[in-house]
Amino acid sequence: MPQRLNRTKRSAVFIDLGLLEYKRALDLQLKTLKSKIDLTITEDRILFVEHPSVFTLGKRGGEKNLGVSKKFLSLKKIDLVQTNRGGNITYHGPGQAVMYPIIDLEKNKIGIKDFVHGLEEIMKRTALNFNIDADRNQKNHGIWVDNSKIGSVGISIKRGISFHGLAMNINPDLEPFSWIKPCGLNDISITSIEKEIKKFDTNNYDIAMGRIKDAFIKHFSSVFDYSIKN
Repeated sequence: MPQRLNRTKRSAVFIDLGLLEYKRALDLQLKTLKSKIDLTITEDRILFVEHPSVFTLGKRGGEKNLGVSKKFLSLKKIDLVQTNRGGNITYHGPGQAVMYPIIDLEKNKIGIKDFVHGLEEIMKRTALNFNIDADRNQKNHGIWVDNSKIGSVGISIKRGISFHGLAMNINPDLEPFSWIKPCGLNDISITSIEKEIKKFDTNNYDIAMGRIKDAFIKHFSSVFDYSIKN
C-alpha cells in the first residue's frame, strides 16, 4: 500500500458526472490530463460516472473475445470503442459505478502497483459495506467473489499521471457480459452487489448510487491518504 509520509495531505476534487456517454467522458479525461501536464490545474481530479451501454477494448485488444456481431451491437445501439487503457474487452452500462482518478502519481510518490492495489482495495471495502466478502484473484486484476468478477481495474499513465480507473458492478443488467469473454478469460462469471445481496436477502433492495459514491470517496481518501473536495 502507499506509504504515508510526514507532509501536506494529498488533495483532489471529486466530480460526479452522472450518466455520461463513454466517448464524452474519455474526452473530458484527456482534457483534464492535458491540463494537469500543462500545470493549468494543479489539484488532482477524480471523476465518478455511469455510462450508457458500451463495450470498450484495452491495449491488449479484445475484439476476438466479442461473441456477438457488430450488426447485433448496432441493433442494440451499443458502441464498441478502442481505448488506451490497460486490459482487454469489458462492458460498461447503467448501474455500474465507474471512477476515473486523474492523479499525479509521480508527484505524490505512489507506485503503479500500489495504485492498482489501492483501487482494488477501494472496491473490496465498498463490497464489505454491503457484507460481501470480495477479494483479489490471481487470474486477473480487479475484485472477485469466488469465481465471479464484481469489479475491474484498467489504467493508463502519461507523464506520471494516471487516467482511466475502476468499474464496479452495483446493479447493472448483467446480460451484456454474457456476450463477451470478460477480460479475455474463460470459465468465469460476472456478479454485482445486487446479485450478491440477493443470495442472503430476498427482499427488494434499492442500492442508491449516491451511497456508492460516498463509499468511494471515503475509501479513496483512506487508502491513498487524500483530502477530497466535492
